[in-house]
Amino acid sequence: MTETDEKLVQNFVEGDDKALAQLIDRYLNPLYNFVFQLTRDGQVAEDIVQETFVKVWKHAGSFDAKKKFSTWIYAIAKNASYDFLKKKKAIPFSAFENEDGSSVWENIEDGASLCAEALLRKMDDVKDAQEFLDTLSPQLKTIFLLHHVQGFSLVEVAEILGSPTNTIKSKYRRALLLLRQQFSSKRALKEAKTAVKG
Repeated sequence: MTETDEKLVQNFVEGDDKALAQLIDRYLNPLYNFVFQLTRDGQVAEDIVQETFVKVWKHAGSFDAKKKFSTWIYAIAKNASYDFLKKKKAIPFSAFENEDGSSVWENIEDGASLCAEALLRKMDDVKDAQEFLDTLSPQLKTIFLLHHVQGFSLVEVAEILGSPTNTIKSKYRRALLLLRQQFSSKRALKEAKTAVKG
């Protein structure tokens, strides 16, 4: 039977080095993909993932076994990615972290995930999807990637980002709205170009 992440952490803390190797094997590719989507730099993504595993190695003893390991390790990777983005672009993160989260989008419907999946399917290709995602702020992009690419629930995303669940739901709806606007604008532009050629 496959050991849970949390059991592997416990085994590692108790002296089983193979347990850490199993966790690295389990999380290396998903973490790299997540960090690369945020930073858009392969070398930086490799460095951040390595740094993430070093922090897991150093701080495994302080891991709260009542929580999920996946949310803990993604929070570490997210923090390292944000540090890189702040240095690279000097982004005023306070511009989107100090919002109270209350808005008309706060009560997310069950169908929102289906709307997002439909939206992504409509995008012409992977390049289009990446271009649309790159128009989002780092935080909105993080929420979208964690939820849709990494498969975390919005409650788990809130835990990773250290924000109230309602705030994350609100920002997720904002991300969806912005992506829809981008998609509509690009589609309208394509239709106009086609009409001119015709």
